[in-house]
Amino acid sequence: MMTVSSEYVEVTDRLEDILELYESHHWTDGLPIVPPTVERVEAMIAATGRAGPDVVAVLAPGHGAATIEKIAINAVMAGCRPEYMPVLVAAVDALADPAFNLQGVQVTTNPVAPLLIVNGPARQTLGFNAGYGCFGPGHRANATVGRAVRLILINIGSAIPGEGDMAVAGHPGKYTFCVAEHEEESPWEPLHVERGLPRESNAVTLVGISGFINTLQATVAALADAATFSGSNDYRFGGCSLFALNPAQARRLAEAGLSKRELKQRIYERCHKRVRDFERQWLEPRADELTLDDPDSLVPLARSADELMVIVAGATGAGNHSLVLPSFGNSRPVTRAFTLPR
Repeated sequence: MMTVSSEYVEVTDRLEDILELYESHHWTDGLPIVPPTVERVEAMIAATGRAGPDVVAVLAPGHGAATIEKIAINAVMAGCRPEYMPVLVAAVDALADPAFNLQGVQVTTNPVAPLLIVNGPARQTLGFNAGYGCFGPGHRANATVGRAVRLILINIGSAIPGEGDMAVAGHPGKYTFCVAEHEEESPWEPLHVERGLPRESNAVTLVGISGFINTLQATVAALADAATFSGSNDYRFGGCSLFALNPAQARRLAEAGLSKRELKQRIYERCHKRVRDFERQWLEPRADELTLDDPDSLVPLARSADELMVIVAGATGAGNHSLVLPSFGNSRPVTRAFTLPR
């Protein structure tokens, strides 16, 4: 028989009392939660096929052990279905990859939140939204998986605003930030294939995102212009800006003969600024790769064109809106494959 080993909290069955208790201990994101009863947590654990005490990762800055059981508790609180657990386990594993720099993402004063990008057949199986409003509300998978990651970062990683989370103004994506790629409408290879996985596999990619810029044009020039502002952390560290193109605009670029690799190269070439555009100290993290003593020396947005990310997301035939999402800069995207139970 499965048992839950975490500390039990005695509370009345009155929902208001439960919510007050969790809020008083800073165990929530400020929104109401689903009470994590033993039965609900056990159902989440069972969906993974793993033991509750198994440690998936240790999460900064509090160095809490993200066990299957602890992940399950937060998944219940967020409102997840048990079948979402493989996505969450993969996402937590990705968070702890040194390349992602979770310590920096968690404690920075910058507004940054991990964005989850889901690829593969699981998008449809689990009901992830890649179309209308894919970055917004309305779909349980996107909403609750993204929220569960935030609760995990709060409760296991100790990222409480003003304590472990030192963002000056915060980030709306810290409530939930999860999207699926619209693979069926993309003229190019999907993100997980570009990052080395088979097309038929399921994957989640995490990238630290600091903003959200809309552009009505998806020309190379317009996309580059939206990404090119001197205050971007991508210039400071050499980042991984994400370009989320709507399907119609992606098709037009492909019909013009651009592969995804060529599109990224052209954007990269247009996103250079000059050393004189910045205060010198702003560029110190890139001193080894830039010529800081020459004010006319070029400063690229990313370390290379390959560091830029392009996905297709959003509704088909519903307008010309595409998005540019600047990255935290001091963090690299991390992709993890996952499988669903048969």
